[in-house]
Amino acid sequence: MSSPTIYDVARAAGVSTATVSKVINNTGRISAKTREKIQRIMEDLNYSPNVIASAMKGKSTYQIAFLIPDVSNPIYAEYLKHIEESGQEFGYNIVMCSTDNQADKESRHITLLKQRRVDGLIIASKFNNAAVLRQLIDEKFPLVLFAHERPELPVPSVTVDDYIGGYMAASHLISLGHRRIGVLAEDSLSSKDRIRGYQCALTEAGLAVQENLIVVSGPSVSDSEMAAANLLDREDRPTAIFGCNDLLAIGVLQACRARGIRVPDQLSVIGFDDTQLCSIVSPKLTSIAQPIRKLSKETIDMIIRMIEQADTPKQRIKMLPEISIRESTAKLAQA
Repeated sequence: MSSPTIYDVARAAGVSTATVSKVINNTGRISAKTREKIQRIMEDLNYSPNVIASAMKGKSTYQIAFLIPDVSNPIYAEYLKHIEESGQEFGYNIVMCSTDNQADKESRHITLLKQRRVDGLIIASKFNNAAVLRQLIDEKFPLVLFAHERPELPVPSVTVDDYIGGYMAASHLISLGHRRIGVLAEDSLSSKDRIRGYQCALTEAGLAVQENLIVVSGPSVSDSEMAAANLLDREDRPTAIFGCNDLLAIGVLQACRARGIRVPDQLSVIGFDDTQLCSIVSPKLTSIAQPIRKLSKETIDMIIRMIEQADTPKQRIKMLPEISIRESTAKLAQA
């Protein structure tokens, strides 16, 4: 006689396997009555969960991998926090891996995660190895892109509307009287969409788009502090700068401090992501906020549907950002 499985326990209890997993892992909100019932049935069936053995048999391990490109960026810690909370609600553990924006490291992580038989993959913000991504798609491996999208590939995604976010950032600065607005951006699809939104806001306001005011930076604060020199050391420097993420904007703040440029009296600065750093730096940073909790919940819902139902339709979901106005932006002082 074969050993009982989690499916046998779920069937006897009249609940889903996810609910049984929550009891096993002591996660999620389960009523005491249901928890006791499931525990009693596990005892009656002499069921002993064995995740490794389950994986070897090709059954669910209740693990979802979450790949991030840069562990030093605080936005990814916030992504992980909410992804993990949402995953645990369904009885899934989240395995986090940092790729350091390296294609070969992405490939190694994917190989190891498949060996561990994780049930699905969530890839956050950036993935350089197009060949590995296409292979995952061809294999129909449960996969969701989080906080970015790849329109050219048939892969589901959940993201904020970066174009609208860039439009909102520029519109806010324009409403304060700024006409010469610089941009500090990474070389990424998200930044490109944010720049398009910025350019649209300028055009609608009757302002010329000046390509020389758009500067590409590396991802770190020190990178952006150096890149900001390209805007701040000009005789005709901009009166406002849009950093396409909070780290880039904070690099601008540091570059201003080093030059004795007062923010926001002499320069307004706005970021994107609305991380916790925005309330810590001085002056507090105005930023475009992503609805991270909603993004995370939708992502987990989507990946679990793909895990449990192989023919789940591929969706691309975009959510609207909001603006969090703080101390780093102000009306342009009249000359």
